This record gives sequence, structure tokens and C-alpha cells, in this order.
Amino acid sequence: MKVIGLIGGMSWESTAVYYKIINETVKDRLGGLSSAKILLYSLNFAEIEKLQREEKWAEATEVMRDAARRLEGGGADCLLICTNTMHKMASEVEGAVNIPLLHIADATAREIKKKKIERVALLGTKFTMEEDFYKGRLMEKYFLDVIIPPEEDRNIVNQVIYHELCLGKIREESRKEFRRIIEQLAGGGAEGVILGCTEISLLIKEQDSPVELFDTTAIHARAAVDFAL
Repeated sequence: MKVIGLIGGMSWESTAVYYKIINETVKDRLGGLSSAKILLYSLNFAEIEKLQREEKWAEATEVMRDAARRLEGGGADCLLICTNTMHKMASEVEGAVNIPLLHIADATAREIKKKKIERVALLGTKFTMEEDFYKGRLMEKYFLDVIIPPEEDRNIVNQVIYHELCLGKIREESRKEFRRIIEQLAGGGAEGVILGCTEISLLIKEQDSPVELFDTTAIHARAAVDFAL
């Protein structure tokens, strides 16, 4: 079994889900007392969020590169960035080490393609929804048609992520808003919805959507197990 290296803490709420899913999946596949070999480097999300908010991406990139090097030095055989947004600097992080980085968008796209879906909606932080580092990869590498909510709804999604979900707050009012947004996206032709922030799955489940959901946290975690085994 290979050692999985996790760059986590962004937020720790979703990183805990990664740890749980990876270990549960290894146990399911190998049985008995089997569990995963994991190295976790957990960052202080307050520091990361401040760099994001101030758009100090060069500094944020160096923090991520340092975390990657520490995991490689500790014996990790692969890297996972346990957040969608910080895949903004995925290529720089991968370039800092000699072990593969398992990209969350690649793992998600492969699952979407298995379902024969071509038009998919993307929910996440404003960085993830509005910039090209994520949806551009889905479109150019996997030929997916990616749509996002209108600006007002993007603001709602972003607000819920940073001010509720990353703090472990689950509010029914926010679930209703996400349901409304998802229904509108489905009405606009989305055949599926990418939960493109690793915290969204804490709030939204399959029963909350009229179309298929792609939980990037679970997909990414299981891709790590595929690699490890």
C-alpha cells in the first residue's frame, strides 16, 4: 500500500471527511482491520483565507509548495490538495516535488464522463466558479460544458462556504437557498452539479437535487485509494 499525502486544513471540517472516506474505502476493499497509510499536513485556514482575500497568491503558493515538500520528505507517494480552490496553484505545487499530484478536477471529470454527462453546473467559492483554473480544465481537457450560477447566487454560495460551512455551521435556510440555486441550474440544462468546494457536501445531499451530484470530496478521496492500492 502506498502512502497518501494530504495537504489539508482548508478547512479542517472537510479534511476530516477525507480522512474518514479514505479509511472507510480501504477497509471496504481490503477487509478486517485494514486502514490507509496517510500523512497529513494541516494548514491554518485563517492564514490561507487571509492570503486568498488579499489576493496574495504568490505567498499562498509558497505555503502550499512547502507543505508538499514536507509530505514528500516524510515519505508520501502522492499528494492531494484537500480543497478545490487551492488547485489554483496545483501545477506549481506539483512542480515542487517528485511525486504525483492527484488533481481533484481530473478525478471529478472522469466520474462525470462515466455518467455520459456533457453539461454540468459548478458550485464552489467565487475563485473556483469565476476563474479558469478549474472550469477551464474541465472544458479544455474533458470537453465538458460547464455553467455557473448568476452573480447574486455566486455571492450566496461563497458566503455560505466561508462564513458557515468552514466554521461547521449547517443552516436549513442555506440548504433551501442551495436547493433553489441547483433547481435553477438544472432548469438551465445542467445534467449534473459539481459540488466544487469540499465543504458543500456537509450541507447538500443527493435528496436535495433533481439531478446527479458530484461530491468532489468523496470522489477525490476514493481516487487516492485507487492510487494507493
